[in-house]
Parts: sequence; C-alpha cells; structure tokens
Amino acid sequence: MHSRIRECQGWLVPYDIENKRNHMKKYFYCLIIALFIPVWVSAQEEAGDIADIWSYPVVYQYTEQVSWYFDLAGTTFAEDEDVYIWIWSPSEPDAGNWENSSEFAKLSYEGDFIWRFDLVPTEYFNVTAEDIANSAGFWLRLKNKDGSKQSGVGNVPVTSFNDFFTADEMIRSYPTKPAIDEGLSILFNSNLVDGFDGATSVHMHSGLNDWEVEQQYQVWIPEVVEKTKLKDMGNGFYKMDLIPEEYFPVPEDYVMENMTFLFVKNEWEATTPDQKLIAADVVPPPPPVFSFFPLKISQKDILGMRRIYNERGVTTLHYIITAGSKEISGEFSGDKNEIKGFVDLVTELEGLTGLNSIHVVVTDNNDRLITETDIPLVELDQY
Repeated sequence: MHSRIRECQGWLVPYDIENKRNHMKKYFYCLIIALFIPVWVSAQEEAGDIADIWSYPVVYQYTEQVSWYFDLAGTTFAEDEDVYIWIWSPSEPDAGNWENSSEFAKLSYEGDFIWRFDLVPTEYFNVTAEDIANSAGFWLRLKNKDGSKQSGVGNVPVTSFNDFFTADEMIRSYPTKPAIDEGLSILFNSNLVDGFDGATSVHMHSGLNDWEVEQQYQVWIPEVVEKTKLKDMGNGFYKMDLIPEEYFPVPEDYVMENMTFLFVKNEWEATTPDQKLIAADVVPPPPPVFSFFPLKISQKDILGMRRIYNERGVTTLHYIITAGSKEISGEFSGDKNEIKGFVDLVTELEGLTGLNSIHVVVTDNNDRLITETDIPLVELDQY
C-alpha cells in the first residue's frame, strides 16, 4: 500500500481524531488523499469488523506476557487462514511491510474462527510501560500477508487496575463474577494480612462450589507448587490468573456456582480468611439459617431443629445433647432446601432431676460446626 495511504489510515480512526485535534490539518490532508485513492487500492477486500477482542490474563502489566484473542466469525477470513496484525499505536512494529507482513506479526489459529497473538507489550512496541499508558491505546487492523484483505479498525480493550495499589482492599477480582470457561484475574494485597511480611512465595488453595472440586496447595508436589503460585508484582502485591475449567479437575459440562479460595504464605506459615466469588449469571442463595423450636422448652418437650438454605453438599445434621450425666446423639437428613428433625426429650430425659439446661452441639456431614449452645429448661408452670 502507498506509504501516504498507510500513514493516513491511523488518522482516519475517530479515536485518534478526538485526541489529536491539534493536527487537524493533517487529518484534512488525509481526507483529500482518501478521495483520490487509486482504483487498484479500492479493489482491496474489506473483510468486515472484528466480532470480539479479549485478553488473557484479563488484567496485566505492560511488562507481562499476554495473549490477545480475536473473533473473526462473520468476516471473510477463512478458517485457519494466515492472519497478521498491523498495529500503529502505541508504535508501528511492522512499519513498511503492509504488502509483506513479517512473521513476528502473524497470529496463531485457535479454532472456531478465533486467532491469538502473544506479546510482551513493552518489548513488542519497544517503548516503556509509561509510554503505553500515555498513548491512544492499541489500535490495529488484521490482514492477510500481502495486505489485499483487511479487517475493520479494532482496539484491544485494556482494564487499568492501578487504583488497587492504593485502594486498601485485600482481594479484587476481574471480573467480579467469573465464568467457568473464561479468564479470571485475582489481585491480592498481602500487606493487609498479618503474617505475610517477608513472604518468598504466595500460593492459592481453592475449590469450586463450596470446595466440591478442589485444587489444593500441596507443598510436597513441585508441579502443584508451581501451578498454585501467584505472580509477584512487588511491594507485597500479587496476582493469580486462571481459567476455571482448565485450572480445576472438573468433568465436561460442569456447572460452576462459586469459587472458594484462600492465599497461603510460603509453606502454610500464614493464610488469609476464606474468600468466595459467585459465578456469572448465578443468583447467590441466601445464607443458611439454623433454628431451634419451640423457643421455650422443658424437660417434658420435643426439641425441634431446622436448617434451611444449606450449602451444596450439606445433607445431614449431627447433634450431641448433654443433659447432666446423660449424652444423647443422633442425626437428621434433608437437602439444600431444608434439614429438619425432632428429639424426644420426654423419653430421653425421663428420670433425670435437677436439670436447668441442656448443652447442644450441631455439626454438618462435612464436620463443620453449625452451633454450640446452652438451652435453658423452663419449669412446666412457667409456660
């Protein structure tokens, strides 16, 4: 393509016009050139607009390796066709090669009309991270090797997370609600957690759907240590990048409702509290509610227990009741909606005297404590 035309293509992008008003003369000059483009240039095939652009990691530093993904479904690019990137902002690495793109500008085909381009932005554009941050952004076209076919102008979206470093937040995720087959970036400020100072590494211990499917941090397995390790961004800040269906050992068509995790210093020297992310398009259930009934009981009553809105996998409640020298134990079964049962205190406490309270411990089938409390026993004439 003629160098003047190639030069002007970037200037005909509305974004650049808006940000370069002081160069309006050059813009109008380019418009005039566009009106008189030779007939052979007008024959160039317009392949159509890029349907979608995204990156992995979801958020990244400009000094970090990143993959850009381009969805060319709906364009005239054929499956597995050689596609190249021609990008002019923040710089033009393949300048002068429109008619014969360099191999370093070639994308990799992922299947299903998705192409991938890998780069470290500061290295690819040969500029500093500050230069990129102060630029107009990543503006580009995708093309075939000789430039006879090109996409519409596209822009790689970038999500800034610089405010996290001063936000006084322990955890932040991008997106806030992850999808099982899409990228997730989790930022961690270890400066806000006791015991994490001087950490040589930070790892994630995690699971899906309330720990139903786990990816444990196992310090004795080198590949697991590496897999669960967060990226050190310096000054006590860390980042974990993953795609849930690739990171966790889940079967095909697994439905993710939430992701639970905690971060670990070195070899379990310190940990964060448990964290939970609700999956995309999932309405979070109300928190579990446990209750005894009736509100007042005597030794001559039936004690009821009920728990609703149970977590996934909780199907049974175990109880131990201590009344003086006697211990009563048992269990109730149910489902996520409700677990309910009754204890016949009339029979169980028959013959016992001098009782003014009972001690009740309730756990679930995952050995988690639901409640431990003393329930006063009222005299019958107090009803």
